[in-house]
Amino acid sequence: MDIELRHLRYFVAVADELHFGRAARRLHLAQPPLSQQIRKLEEILGCQLFLRTSRAVRLTAAGEAFLERARRTLSNVQDDMQEARSIGRGEQGLLRVGFISSAMLTVVPRTFGTYRRRFPKVQLQLFESYTSSVMRSLMNGEVDVGILRDGGPANGLHVEPLLSEPYVAVLPKRHPLAASSSISAAALRDEPFVFHAVSAGTRAYEKPMSIFEEHGFRPQIVQEAPQWLTLLRLVGAGLGVTVAPACVEKIVLNDVVCVRLRGVKVRSDLELAYREGEHRAIVKGFAEILRSGVGRVKS
Repeated sequence: MDIELRHLRYFVAVADELHFGRAARRLHLAQPPLSQQIRKLEEILGCQLFLRTSRAVRLTAAGEAFLERARRTLSNVQDDMQEARSIGRGEQGLLRVGFISSAMLTVVPRTFGTYRRRFPKVQLQLFESYTSSVMRSLMNGEVDVGILRDGGPANGLHVEPLLSEPYVAVLPKRHPLAASSSISAAALRDEPFVFHAVSAGTRAYEKPMSIFEEHGFRPQIVQEAPQWLTLLRLVGAGLGVTVAPACVEKIVLNDVVCVRLRGVKVRSDLELAYREGEHRAIVKGFAEILRSGVGRVKS
């Protein structure tokens, strides 16, 4: 025979009251069924837990030892139930978020802080990488949420735009066009370009290239680099020009200027991604905070 949690609750109530009648009232039971369940518990254990007389109820030595363990078991079960509820509500657990570096130039870092304050018991792990790598990690189950740059539709992933930004031309400060308020993309036809590798994200690579293809040319990439800060330093050193999402303006140095591209409709999209069919509250909670944080900035 197996001990059930109700046996432990009944036993603790009788041990607290040392009176079957009061314990029964506390448990909202009739006294005979309570006495029957205590006898059944003693039968399961193979020892007497209470000494009963017509005038008093006392714990036996075995009862005193078992009482401590019964309380601990009930407490542990309560804690486990609360933890399960908390995990079910997304208030506890592990959340792994992959993100691209340019997301740090937007409102995204602020939303990380908001999430941390709202869900302090969640273990938030952040992984910086490229769009293509974050998407692979999502598909492989290595991260739970992704923040992408122009990842676009992908089988098995839900991808939604968060923030749309214009592209800007990034020029050395001493460039002849650097003082212009805006330029045509055609003005960069003969310029050497520095840019990230296509392996970092095919769509993120091809979208800005399409800006120049509309003018009949494709930029000549003379140097690749993995991070925007590196690309900006290369531009400042005179190795070439580049095109970037407008958020990059936040980290330009004195030797670089950003110039608006005139008549360009193509925009760069910051995106939220997670696996299709994702139902966990911990992911939904993070997504809601991210949408809300970015939405307030857009509005």
